[in-house]
Amino acid sequence: MPKLDIDTIPQTNATGYPAVYAAEVEGRFYRRLAPPSGLTEFGASHVALKPGAWSSQRHWHEDEDEMVIMLSGEAVLVEDDGRHIMCSGDVAVFPKGAANGHVLINESNSDCVFIAIGRPSASDCHYPDIDMHLFNGTGFRKKDGSEF
Repeated sequence: MPKLDIDTIPQTNATGYPAVYAAEVEGRFYRRLAPPSGLTEFGASHVALKPGAWSSQRHWHEDEDEMVIMLSGEAVLVEDDGRHIMCSGDVAVFPKGAANGHVLINESNSDCVFIAIGRPSASDCHYPDIDMHLFNGTGFRKKDGSEF
C-alpha cells in the first residue's frame, strides 16, 4: 500500500556531526521514508524539531537539490539573505550548487514538523559558518582537510 504508517518507521536523533557541532541538532528527530517505501531515486525524511533545535548546521550542497515542506508548527529559515518564518504549508527549495547556506531553527515553544526531500549524493557539502566540510559525502573534516 502506498500510504506509509509513519508511526511504524523508526525515529532517531542520530547525527554524524563531530561532537563540537552536534549540540544544535540534539532535539532533531527524524524518520527516513525512502528505505521502507522502496524509493531509490530520492530521499525523504519526516523531521520533528523540539523547541530550540536546529535541522542541521547551516549548509549547502554542490550536487543535491533539497526541498522542505512544513507540516505543523513554526520554524525560522536562516539563509544568506536573512531570516524567514516557515509555517504549516510553506515550502522552501534549495537548488544544487546555489551557495546559499540554510538551516531551520525552532525558536517557538512547541514542536515543528516538516518533510525534507533530497537526493542522497556523494557531493561536497559546505558549512559557511563553521570550520566543517563534507568531502564527497565521505566524512566530515575541517575546511583545510584535516580530521576532527
